[in-house]
Amino acid sequence: MDTAKKIKVLIADDESIVRKGLRSTVPWEQFGMEVVADAPNGLKAWEAFLEYRPEVVITDIVMPEMDGIELSRKVKEAAQNTKIILLSCHRDFEYAQQGIRLGASGYLLKTAFEDEELEGMLRQFQQDLSAPSSRTPQDGERLETLLFAWLNGHSDKFPAELATLHEGQWHFNGQPLYIYLIRTAECGSSWNGLLQDAGHDDRSMCEGTLIPYGEEYCYWVVPDSLRGAADSLLVESKSRCGKLQWSRRGSLLHSDDMKEAFQSLHKEAELERIYGVSGEDWPEPIWKAVNLLHSNPAADWSASELAEEVGLSRSHFSILFKKAVGDSFIAFQYKRKLRLASGLLRDTTLTMQEIAERTGLGDSKYFSKWFKRCTGQTPSHYRNQQKGEAPRTE
Repeated sequence: MDTAKKIKVLIADDESIVRKGLRSTVPWEQFGMEVVADAPNGLKAWEAFLEYRPEVVITDIVMPEMDGIELSRKVKEAAQNTKIILLSCHRDFEYAQQGIRLGASGYLLKTAFEDEELEGMLRQFQQDLSAPSSRTPQDGERLETLLFAWLNGHSDKFPAELATLHEGQWHFNGQPLYIYLIRTAECGSSWNGLLQDAGHDDRSMCEGTLIPYGEEYCYWVVPDSLRGAADSLLVESKSRCGKLQWSRRGSLLHSDDMKEAFQSLHKEAELERIYGVSGEDWPEPIWKAVNLLHSNPAADWSASELAEEVGLSRSHFSILFKKAVGDSFIAFQYKRKLRLASGLLRDTTLTMQEIAERTGLGDSKYFSKWFKRCTGQTPSHYRNQQKGEAPRTE
């Protein structure tokens, strides 16, 4: 098998002997695979995943910085089709079940598994990943990795790539560019799939660039000369799948404009995902207000300040906000800060002070008291529970 077509493997384990053993004793070539990286903890494994985009991840469950369960969750969010094998020193079926729910393909006891057990899994992965329906790596996949990492705060490499593209592949003789964010989740197909179902050869739109984003979205960059054709294709596709949704930003002349457009579309999609609504479902001032709150999580907006910012009186703003959102402004702020704090505790290793600052809740002592009052749990107890760790003294 050509080296460029080999299935990439990432190994994550805090024990050097395990990493070296897997590298040297498994006949990777036999399965058309190569180990592209190994990592001593979950955080470095996540960084390696974003850099190499492996199709197979073999990870220990208990690791410093980020455990294997959290790593698996992040990997599956970024690339649903990645195959994951969990390793453990203990036969902990609760961990196994949690991993399987996340989409892990297997669970091995490090101290007792037979070579045939691992090799059987790798043989199955080879068949699955070599099937004709599997996508081969494309430029769009590399962009997908960089874009995902940048929008989620894990890397800052995408803006430089964006500037390079705008000078070269996306120059189009200086034409303005348009960026679409297309949501196909409820259509049972990717955007490429919808085009093919309609009998379109997506190569006819080759001047544009598709960037997949997870399983539900894709970004589509097109020059001004193709905007009419792009709009027509979207409308035609929506006639077959009424739940197809998209948003658009343009006319973009500079890479900085494109950077802001990607961020804006991402924030809009996040709000739609959290609240189950689009900008069309709420009055524009309310949509703008909610967007401001989420874009500035540490800001301590009052209803009066936000009302003035979106051009409404305080009383009109409060009435319209409650009618559109379903919560009063105060209740909404309470729930928003609690959701943000819970996510930071669950998904990051930030200190209590850092989380307090990011949520606009002052210092760590006040934050701890506030969180316990809201949930009945201390922040550290909640974090340990979510990560499956033994409780520590607060």
